[in-house]
Amino acid sequence: MISLLLRLIINAVGLWLAVELVDGIDFTDPEGTTDTTGRIIALLVLAVIFTIVNALVKPLVKLLSLPLVILTLGLFLLVVNALMLLLTAWLSQFTDYGLTISGFWAALWGAVIIAIVNFVLGLVVPDRD
Repeated sequence: MISLLLRLIINAVGLWLAVELVDGIDFTDPEGTTDTTGRIIALLVLAVIFTIVNALVKPLVKLLSLPLVILTLGLFLLVVNALMLLLTAWLSQFTDYGLTISGFWAALWGAVIIAIVNFVLGLVVPDRD
């Protein structure tokens, strides 16, 4: 349970850095305020959506794109990560916490940032395995 909460926080930090560093990525909180608490809650809700997408959809997409992953020596996984971020943005439209991404390249750079944050902070918070 604690590991899941730490992973959600890591995803929220990755999303926050992607929003801050990539021009085409932004999110809104339902009140539209800029207070810190509202932004943290919005990031945590988006991190939950992102985690669910990565847990349910990403393994299937990785399996179906295995020939492309092998052909590109794993670089196609960056495209898969960008597509998962775009799917998260689309799903977040149905909530009050909207993640907006202006295009594929913004999603690609955001996915790279999130992957780096997950890798670095994942070293600090190891899996149960």
